[in-house]
Amino acid sequence: MADDEQDLKEYRWETGYEKTWEAIKEDEDGLVEGLVAEFAQKAARKALTPRRGPVRLGMMRHLLVAIDCSEAMSSQDLKPTRFLCTLKLLEKFIEEFFDQNPLSQLGLITMKNKRAEKITELSGNIRKHIKVVQGLLNLALTGEPSLQNTLEMAHRVLKPLPGHASRELLVLFASLTTCDPGDVNTTIQNLKNEGIRCSVIGLAAEVRICKKLCQDTGGDYGVVLDDVHYRSLLLEHTSPPPRARALDAGLVKMGFPHTAPPSTQSDTEPPITICMCHIDEGEGVGGEGHLCPQCRSKYCSLPAQCRTCGLTLASAPHLARSYHHLFPVDPFEELKNDGQSQFCFACVRSFTDVDKQIYRCNRCVEYYCWECESMISSTLHVCPGCASRPHLYQRLPDTS
Repeated sequence: MADDEQDLKEYRWETGYEKTWEAIKEDEDGLVEGLVAEFAQKAARKALTPRRGPVRLGMMRHLLVAIDCSEAMSSQDLKPTRFLCTLKLLEKFIEEFFDQNPLSQLGLITMKNKRAEKITELSGNIRKHIKVVQGLLNLALTGEPSLQNTLEMAHRVLKPLPGHASRELLVLFASLTTCDPGDVNTTIQNLKNEGIRCSVIGLAAEVRICKKLCQDTGGDYGVVLDDVHYRSLLLEHTSPPPRARALDAGLVKMGFPHTAPPSTQSDTEPPITICMCHIDEGEGVGGEGHLCPQCRSKYCSLPAQCRTCGLTLASAPHLARSYHHLFPVDPFEELKNDGQSQFCFACVRSFTDVDKQIYRCNRCVEYYCWECESMISSTLHVCPGCASRPHLYQRLPDTS
């Protein structure tokens, strides 16, 4: 009851009657193009809400994704079915997750028949995860999920991880019920004590135990409206979240692999080497690869965790791509388009009457359209105007 009293936000069906169609107004030419652009601009700005205050992020993330494979996933409210829509979006999520978090690891869990089964171990192998997701297309959707068994498995997997790692669980939950063997509240408390952040994306309706799980562990809870909203909720979890609890900072030993130099003797055949990434599959014999600087094991792709010595292997670009989360681009100033500039500095597109608002970087004082401003904040993470001026680009952000 205490949680219900604290959450004073009204549901949609509890609010007053709204005439939403009155917001659509035509311009002088009888067109709604400018209004559509304004709606799209507001949606993009809402998605890029800046993080306020000093927040400690987990850069080396360990994320488990639990997929509901019960009968509830066979519903067709998401086309073609909830399950097929989830698998399609999950492939995009895996690619985007490792693009934004190259030093992180991900694992997959299925929920069906009151059991939780781990189908991939925590690893940074993108191809392996996508291959397993594609192999679930013909999986039989049966039984009922067990939220408690899933939480218990996530607790066993994530608890032994080192203190510098960010431990997270994302549950894609389509059922309105859960069949648990014990008290799920005890399990939720254990996750909270270990600092494991749990988030849930509901595919049907809001479930109270899922909401309580997210509130207690500091996660996010959302219910999808359609496939587009589902995709946006899923991709929100690609950015590093705030740490669930404060931990002491520590040094992490990492290795920067190198490629073996080619042989100078033309008559000598190169030695036969085996890639440690595919040793279980019987593949990866011969060819070039990255050698671990500590034990000289070969890996075909980076980043990776050396299976021989346990060293974290990465490259300089991976560290650079993780760095932008710590120092994001300063928010651009939103201005009314009064002819301050004739074109966007990034895409060189001329501003028209459709561009009601334009954006200015306070460092380089260049102007951008809302599409470029959105791409700079979400994908590029570098202001083109500042990057073209070394004295601005090399200056560290103001930490005051």
